Amino acid sequence: MAVCAPFYLGSVTPLLVAVAGLLVIAACNQLAPKVGVASPLILLALGVGVGFLPWVAAVEVEPEIILEMVLPPLLFAAAVSMPVMDFRRELQTVAGLAIGLVVVSALVLGVVIHLLVPAIALPWAIALGAVLSPTDAVAVSIARGSGVSHRIITILEGEGLFNDATALVLLSSAVSAGLMTNADALEPLTLAGEFLLALAVALVVGWAVGEVAVRVRSRISDSAADTAVSFTVPFLASVPAEHLGGSGLVAAVVAGLVVSYRGPRLLPPSNRRTAQKNWRTVELILEGGVFLVMGLQAYGIVHELTDDPAGAGLGLALLVAVVCGALTVVVRAAFVTPLLAWLAELRRRSVRRVDLGEERIAQFEERLAHACDADEEMLAARNLSTEEWQRALERWRRRLERGRRRQKRARSDLAYFLSQSLGPREGAVIVWAGMRGAVTLAAAQTLPLEAPMRSFMLLVALVVAAGSLVIQGLTLTPFIQLVKPQMASHGADEEERARLMRLLGHAVKDTALAQFIAGQPGELSQAQDPSSAQQAGRAGGTMFSLPSVGKAMYAGQLQAGGEAASESGTLAARQALGALPREKMRALAKEAIHAQRDALLDARDDGVFSSQTLEAALMRLDAEEVLLDATH
Repeated sequence: MAVCAPFYLGSVTPLLVAVAGLLVIAACNQLAPKVGVASPLILLALGVGVGFLPWVAAVEVEPEIILEMVLPPLLFAAAVSMPVMDFRRELQTVAGLAIGLVVVSALVLGVVIHLLVPAIALPWAIALGAVLSPTDAVAVSIARGSGVSHRIITILEGEGLFNDATALVLLSSAVSAGLMTNADALEPLTLAGEFLLALAVALVVGWAVGEVAVRVRSRISDSAADTAVSFTVPFLASVPAEHLGGSGLVAAVVAGLVVSYRGPRLLPPSNRRTAQKNWRTVELILEGGVFLVMGLQAYGIVHELTDDPAGAGLGLALLVAVVCGALTVVVRAAFVTPLLAWLAELRRRSVRRVDLGEERIAQFEERLAHACDADEEMLAARNLSTEEWQRALERWRRRLERGRRRQKRARSDLAYFLSQSLGPREGAVIVWAGMRGAVTLAAAQTLPLEAPMRSFMLLVALVVAAGSLVIQGLTLTPFIQLVKPQMASHGADEEERARLMRLLGHAVKDTALAQFIAGQPGELSQAQDPSSAQQAGRAGGTMFSLPSVGKAMYAGQLQAGGEAASESGTLAARQALGALPREKMRALAKEAIHAQRDALLDARDDGVFSSQTLEAALMRLDAEEVLLDATH
């Protein structure tokens, strides 16, 4: 009679475990919207439940897998999807949270941990404080689903991109001090020098890799091959940066920001759309896998502490974890409050600077106008030839144009800050969204075996991370409903729509398509407005310019000139363009799309439209160009 062997997780092949993990991640992603709980929280709870089953062996994952193989692509993908314009605007806030708050939190937590458990020396306590300091990106998805303002989302995303690197640099210095390999590692000057070196190396490597990657990918015509190359970019940035003494995570983020900024100008839209879809799948798998594994490791960490004869005990670990978890919220609130007050003062100063800039531009224009009226007698008195004077005038005109662009950007930035102000309600959301996550546990596992009470510190990190995810993660949406911060606006307002349509209309006026339509006889030529939405867009049954952009974004036929085209004019445009050969029609349409895309990207650099409006318009143009290529 055959006897069945007992089932153990360790007896299951890695392939079956991976397949089961993928199915669980997909199922939780589908279940999350129905139960109103973020998918990572479900996966965390499921992992803990499975890990404590009696027939499941303890699970341990090397922390390097998380820190070196999972985090770089996750941070890279987040950086690629972040609007660089918004990140630039929030750079001061992000730097304060990702650097200043992490350092302050690590020091405060370290002192408190050392006081509660004197057996943990101060350097090791600060190391644990550094582990507990960085926040997790799961708060971003919860906050975005709750509909908070885009500015809050940008701040939380930006903080999550860089605070991991700050924490790891601080952790490395604290460990060096704890091992007495470098007694001065925690000296402020030494710590600042290490951080600046890591940041500088990461910035250079990340920027170089991002630039090279975009230019190489711009020469790849196949979407699948382009996506495969994009998968290598975060590692091409992080690995060299680490070997050169920099932060690999920051390098991956910088490379992603470069791709985000340069990609729309250089990469074919079909390649970008394909890469975006595939990267969303990668993000889903990696993020879900991290939280599932985090839960599975809980049993092993608890078991290690209870079996450690020199351990401080489970009760003390839970007490320290509760104190540290509460302290992270208190320190964050104490840091965010003056930070927002400082930002408000900066905005008040910005108003004065913008007004002063307007006056200086007006004065420069007046002086330039007088200079243009200079006669030969004045030039002779200055010992200048006409050619030299003209070159000087041209330099001044370029200087004036640069000043106008800077002033336009400053005015747009100020309008952005004033329209999405950060008050106490928004600050409360930023504070409560600072939950810890998988990086905390992975960083804790990098503590060397020589660390005192290592199993104790691992359990504290696990409880703080899991506890904040559950408590803050489950209550963030009700908290937002209670606090009532400024919520995200849906779509552009009428004034912004009109400005966008005028910009797109003006962009196509010098294209071959515009010249062709303008040269047609009858009512079409009388309109002399080739940028008319119905004339330029419905012609030939194609979808390539203003009409489809207007319909898709605003559900209306907005015209560049503000007037609707007549049916006869539209019919004339359709007939004229429909008579062209297909290849000629495609070439004209793609030229118009490229002109409009360039105009939108120039507007992005000036900051004259919201990132949401620009993204929607760019996506529509990409869809139109992909459609044209598909009909080739």
